[in-house]
Amino acid sequence: MHHLVTTVLAVLVVASPDAGEFRLQDAEGGAKSARGAKASKIVATKTDAAMKLFVIDKDRGPVKGVVVCLASPSGTKYFTDETDEEGYAEVLVPVGQKYELTYLSLGRRDIAAQVTVSPEPKQNIKLTLRFKRLPPPPPFVLTGITFDTGKALIRSESQSRLDVVVEFLTHKKSAKVEISGHTDNVGNAKANKVLSAKRAQACRSYLLSRGIDSGRVTAIGHGGDRPVAPNDNEENRQKNRRIEVVEVLPPAPG
Repeated sequence: MHHLVTTVLAVLVVASPDAGEFRLQDAEGGAKSARGAKASKIVATKTDAAMKLFVIDKDRGPVKGVVVCLASPSGTKYFTDETDEEGYAEVLVPVGQKYELTYLSLGRRDIAAQVTVSPEPKQNIKLTLRFKRLPPPPPFVLTGITFDTGKALIRSESQSRLDVVVEFLTHKKSAKVEISGHTDNVGNAKANKVLSAKRAQACRSYLLSRGIDSGRVTAIGHGGDRPVAPNDNEENRQKNRRIEVVEVLPPAPG
């Protein structure tokens, strides 16, 4: 590839979505002209490649509403917008690096594929990602969220855990979440429910302080009504004292 403008097509070499390695090969115009429902907004440069992604379910066709994250070896992340009705999304990434591609979600990080981008300038790269529909993940437990005993003020060291939810909502702009607070069964059940609601609300307030729209986040307290372990020792009671986050999914069509 010695031309000033390099157009590249990616071919998926495995049928499963499990960490498949993309091999890039030359293609005549296919990647450069790739687009979704609207014209491309990005332009490849000397230092950044234009990644043009199509997310496809082999049975149902294009998948709408998926955010693809490309992570470099240094841990820097690059996010697409949500895929459109053609399953298309795009993003600029620095050349000369290998990226892990994942579908943005709460509490799940399944590597969909890996791709190495060569150092050549002005690359347009088209990737077709096979999408495997999985059942909704269990509620995402925000381990590490801590409060003072009997209080609902989040300790500063816990904020980085909530930033995982901030990242999700920032890049998946159509998503809504519910935050729920839970306690063990020690003490008054009514007081525990009130406290759990206040703690969930404190987490919601933090998300709103980071710029998340209030209409996208609800908070509720369940007290000790939904234990995940018997309240028979301190270790299990600690498991029950938790904050959970779930994505609120729209009703299934039909």
